[in-house]
Amino acid sequence: MLQRTSSVDKINIDTISFSSVFEIGDSCSIQGFSRALAVQREAEFFDAREGNFSAYPIFSEPIPLMPINKEIVIQTAQLNPIIKVQNIDIIGVSSSSVIHIGNSRDISMESRVKHIRQVYPKNNISAGRT
Repeated sequence: MLQRTSSVDKINIDTISFSSVFEIGDSCSIQGFSRALAVQREAEFFDAREGNFSAYPIFSEPIPLMPINKEIVIQTAQLNPIIKVQNIDIIGVSSSSVIHIGNSRDISMESRVKHIRQVYPKNNISAGRT
């Protein structure tokens, strides 16, 4: 792992939510995972039986990761082993995201979102409305 020192004078984060992490310091492994159902409806309706991730294949399909078959040659010269930042200003961090100041060896991030849009058919636009 690269040995560099990170120096941040000031960091301002307004909001961190939904399993997100703000980490200062080195880490061996970071693994983030998020899944969500995003339902947009033309009419306000809630069914308590909704929300079963196993009903949607997107949440169980394997992610195809192509193997790297090429040899990678890297030459680095650490002329200055310090990364210096004066100010970081972040509005929001959400859905298993990571703000990390420091060195990491392994990072794996996965996010799966199923977007569902439920609208009335054009010929029956007032159906269900009172």
